[in-house]
Amino acid sequence: MRAPQKKFLPTTALALTTALAAALTVGAAPAQGADGRISTAFALPGAKVYPEGIATDPRTRTVYVGSYADGTVYRARPGRPEAEVFLPAGTDGRHTANGLRVDARGRLWVTDSTAGVAVYDTASGTRIAHFEVAAGSRARFVNDLAVTPDGTAYLTDSVRGTVYRVTPDQLAAGSGVLTEAYDLTPVLRPRPAGGFSLNGIASDRTGRYLLTVDMTEGELFRIDLRTGAVRRVALTGGDLKAADGLDLSPDGTLRVAHNSTNTLTRWQLSANGTRARLTRTITDPSLQIPTTLAHTPGRTLVVRSQFDKGGPMSPGSGTPTTFTVASVRGL
Repeated sequence: MRAPQKKFLPTTALALTTALAAALTVGAAPAQGADGRISTAFALPGAKVYPEGIATDPRTRTVYVGSYADGTVYRARPGRPEAEVFLPAGTDGRHTANGLRVDARGRLWVTDSTAGVAVYDTASGTRIAHFEVAAGSRARFVNDLAVTPDGTAYLTDSVRGTVYRVTPDQLAAGSGVLTEAYDLTPVLRPRPAGGFSLNGIASDRTGRYLLTVDMTEGELFRIDLRTGAVRRVALTGGDLKAADGLDLSPDGTLRVAHNSTNTLTRWQLSANGTRARLTRTITDPSLQIPTTLAHTPGRTLVVRSQFDKGGPMSPGSGTPTTFTVASVRGL
């Protein structure tokens, strides 16, 4: 496997190490949170999984989880304590499985940070389409994605500070080059060359706008899909530093996983998505570096990456426990 870029070094390793030391308790994190809101939904087989992405299929209640370490995609069936391998490591040349999403037609989208995105039939596991960043010397890190109601997919590039787009017509064609739809570099704050910015992305239920987060600066951006206008969302009560995955409910509730601080936050958006107010914060070491989340009725599923246990955050240092997905109530 080609060694992927380290997602969690947006500025310097020293800065991350300092933040992590302040946020984590030394030693293996317990499987359950201290207040009982956090439990284990299911386990992932394997000693070096280092999961990152998650997607739910509301039609079947099946959950898909991707491995950052080798690109394996796991499938968790309802009521089962352990997931199974759905797409083995290296399938179709995939090196990582970062962002995952199941669209309205039941197709599974999987990003590979080193290349682009592939789309799979969830019934057979067959790849039905794939799109890659244009060849060239520029660094890239295809990270997360969202699918709007019209079937268009939007993907963040954390290094380039851009958002790619795959339209339904492009999907029907089956393959192609990822199109840069929005360049956010003019509105992003300056960062070192190769530093990280954009990470999680979500669409509102009507497809009017996208939300994407600058994980380094803790800022949220709104992209108007009708006009192309980009603006900072006014945040009240906190910020989105170390924010990774986003989940936006139809009622305007935005849920966020903050990886290095072992924190989950809940925000209430204004009707037009230009303002967000912090309404809840959960910080617990048992979250084990949460990279993303998916809200389902009654609970929120959270990926426990353990990236600090010999993973991308601390290669060669630390030993992970069993890899699991957490169930969080009350977020």
